[in-house]
Amino acid sequence: MINRHLNKFLLSLVVIIIFAACDVTKKVPEGSYLLNKVDINSDVRGIGSSDLKPYLRQKPNSSIPIVGKWKLHMYNIPENDSTWLNRQLLRYGEPPVLFNEQLVLVSAEQIRLHLNNKGYLNAEVDTTFVKENKKANVIYDVIGHEPHRIRLFNDTINSVDTTIYNILRQANRLDIIKEGDNFDLSVLEQGRVNMATTLRNRGYYNFSKDNFYFLADTTVGENQVDITLSLNTPEDSPIHKRYNIGIVTVINGVDPDIINDSTKYNLLDTTMYRGIQIVSEREPFLKPRAVYYNTFLRPGRLYSDRIVERTYSSLNSMAAINQTFINLTTTERNDSSLIDSKITLYPGNVHYMQFGVDGTNSAGDLGIASNITYEHRNFFKAGETFRFRLNAAYEFISSDSLDLIDNSYYEYGAEAFLSIPQLLLPWLLQQLRDQPSASTEFSVGTNFQKRPEYLRQFFNLSTRFQWSAMEWKLLNVLEPVGITYVRMPWASQRFKDLYLSDEVNPILRYSYDEQLIVRSAYNITYTNYNRISRGDMPEVPFRIRSGIELAGWLPRLATTLGAGEKDEDGREAFFKIPYSEYVKGDFDIAPMYSFDDRRTIAAHFSLGVAIPYGNSDILPFEKRYFGGGANSVRGWSTRTLGPGTYSADSALHDFGNKVGEVKLDFSVEYRRKITKLIELAGFVDAGNIWTIKDYVDQPGGLFSINDFYKELGVAYGVGVRLDLNFLLLRLDFGMKAHNPALPIGSRWTVFKPDIGRDLAFHFAIGYPF
Repeated sequence: MINRHLNKFLLSLVVIIIFAACDVTKKVPEGSYLLNKVDINSDVRGIGSSDLKPYLRQKPNSSIPIVGKWKLHMYNIPENDSTWLNRQLLRYGEPPVLFNEQLVLVSAEQIRLHLNNKGYLNAEVDTTFVKENKKANVIYDVIGHEPHRIRLFNDTINSVDTTIYNILRQANRLDIIKEGDNFDLSVLEQGRVNMATTLRNRGYYNFSKDNFYFLADTTVGENQVDITLSLNTPEDSPIHKRYNIGIVTVINGVDPDIINDSTKYNLLDTTMYRGIQIVSEREPFLKPRAVYYNTFLRPGRLYSDRIVERTYSSLNSMAAINQTFINLTTTERNDSSLIDSKITLYPGNVHYMQFGVDGTNSAGDLGIASNITYEHRNFFKAGETFRFRLNAAYEFISSDSLDLIDNSYYEYGAEAFLSIPQLLLPWLLQQLRDQPSASTEFSVGTNFQKRPEYLRQFFNLSTRFQWSAMEWKLLNVLEPVGITYVRMPWASQRFKDLYLSDEVNPILRYSYDEQLIVRSAYNITYTNYNRISRGDMPEVPFRIRSGIELAGWLPRLATTLGAGEKDEDGREAFFKIPYSEYVKGDFDIAPMYSFDDRRTIAAHFSLGVAIPYGNSDILPFEKRYFGGGANSVRGWSTRTLGPGTYSADSALHDFGNKVGEVKLDFSVEYRRKITKLIELAGFVDAGNIWTIKDYVDQPGGLFSINDFYKELGVAYGVGVRLDLNFLLLRLDFGMKAHNPALPIGSRWTVFKPDIGRDLAFHFAIGYPF
């Protein structure tokens, strides 16, 4: 009943808005005109309407297809603010934008000045007004004419300061603009910024872009410019000063009342650790070692903005620290220019507790899940984070494929996790210890699953090293050893007959086998921009991820040395447990290009290959790839695409066979901001998974270099995104365009869609890539 009334209300609201669209000038005063439409016609190559719109000082009311100026329509509906609904419509609506001739002229001048800055010094902008029926349309005709180009570019820096000249030359910062390029002031300005940044990272603490200036001579020829780059001479010195780090003092979580009261100094202890002076209370907040390895401002080092940024990032990433404040002071000692640093650490909450309860619904079976987490954020007084988590779930199973009635499923487990904010590496890798955002992590966990048909047990142990490099553009994650042990000590006879026999499904049977996975992995993530500051974003920002995982090498080494034996199936076993051997590699890249602040196109390509070998004929089930889903080919639901042309004849869920060892995905997505809150998207996805062996239970799944492109699943669709700033909610609707599971000749469904068969929708958090 409530849904019926809600639907009627929404329908009525839509009808009202559509009718209101017939009179968008309803609230336009007499003698005024609604700014109905603005067009920009530009003959300048590479500078179109979207590039010039930001310089308009007056824009029409916001609009979307079909509905038109929807916010204006909302505003036009109420006659007054006497009711709550009227007040909401006025609040979220948009009053009419009234045509202002003066603002149009200002906009034209701003466009002309922008073109001047791009080298079009003779640019013209003509405006045309068309007024009719209380509406005004404005047309800007932009004529660029021939741009001014660089005839000669040189510099006089070497005559002012040879050290600065050599630094900039070696860093290739003097190649700001080339002969024949447009006389683009934004390029020259960015050159000044880049040169200043380089020098501030080479010891020039007080240096700014304003120390550089350009001399332009436009009289050298028709539409030609000579540019000379020069450096200001400092007022108090013959050359610009370079600074080294002097005294470094760290206030190690001391109560501000003690610091500000000289009578309480007796409550403080001062420790010198590798040249850093650490001031603590009698019970130190952080151990000196932790302070040192997360502080990159160290005595004797050449000053650099980068080491200040690293210090902030590394210290603030420690959960025990609430805030970091760094005060830098220049000084002269012993004929040296130095910067003394005072770093103040403010402690955060050390103890953290979280408890959660969730209701679950799995294929109609209701249940409850809960978890409790305790976290200590300074466990060993060195900024370590220790976390202990307990979880449990209970599910009432009314019926299932085994025709079991009034049974239940329960699961429980525990995990312990320790993160240390530095790299605990052997002395051979000492140089890596000074990398920013570094951490060493250990985790151990266990999980038990009890169903009417079986009992499964999982045990996990892992180690991980993480650090950043190249100004936070490169993130490294090294997992030296990760261990997963899976066993199923009990299963019903009927479950064994249905699922665990080789005759029925050897792939699914193998996933339930007792097995030991001992793996090592290395993953890198590279972005062509600084992930921390995101300053100086490139025109096409992109992210590349790549990784390799190798399993079984440690048990193989042990068995080769005589520590192993064979099981009843003839496989090598370590402590009487058969172990998996495989190698797995993944690569993906995600570039993006923004036309303006509202329109973006993003792409994604990923490739993954996993090969079992030696002791394994089949890859462990959880390590195999699956196709379809919110982050894959969105015309398919999760785990329903592939492998290859494989299609189950049965109507039952066939998740055990919807896996493979090769995965290929490609997506292109166009995103259009409608408002600050709402974004629309259109996308095309292609991809599939394949097997590397011709498994009997997965006919059509084998990868072939000659046929794989014919077996790609292709989908198209639209999406709606709700951007809450701290969270992005995404709803995507995908339609199958090419379905490799259908018979040859019927696979292209784009012209003959079947909504029930071809449509899939996905609700997710965050962008797909």
